[in-house]
Amino acid sequence: MFGDSLSAAYGIASSLGWVALLEERLKRERSDYKVVNASISGETSAGGRARIDALLAREHPAVVIVELGANDGLRGLPLAQMRDNLAAIIQSAQKSGARVLVVGMRVPPNYGDEYAERFSAAFAQLAKRYKSALVPFMLEGFADKPELFQADRIHPAPEAQPLILERIWPALAPLLK
Repeated sequence: MFGDSLSAAYGIASSLGWVALLEERLKRERSDYKVVNASISGETSAGGRARIDALLAREHPAVVIVELGANDGLRGLPLAQMRDNLAAIIQSAQKSGARVLVVGMRVPPNYGDEYAERFSAAFAQLAKRYKSALVPFMLEGFADKPELFQADRIHPAPEAQPLILERIWPALAPLLK
């Protein structure tokens, strides 16, 4: 798992985060997969690009879930830079032999509707270009429910974590076979 605070269980016990719930699910299903959560709160696509190769060399993953870009969008960073960074991460993971799942995000229209639309479209474009699995929007189905978020209205509450896993699972499960 290669992501930001949304996957690092920011503001909640890590055991309640969706990545920990994924690990529990894999154990229940008697899967041989080991989950490594290499997510860092505040991570941008540039930060991920800088550390992906060392992580791949150390862990030798079969599957890499890439959930980065939200912090780029919240900071209004150039979309071309985010796409280039995510492309490099995907390419590195694929070259290492890993199957890749790209997890998309949306941003509020603080930087304009065009930026927000181009931002969310970037994930699908990258997944298509690199023939990766895709979850178009990690928070689909509950992003508009404030009761499922922490006080900052950005980070999902513990009650939302199973919903995130259920959003990720259908795209991830085929990669685990």
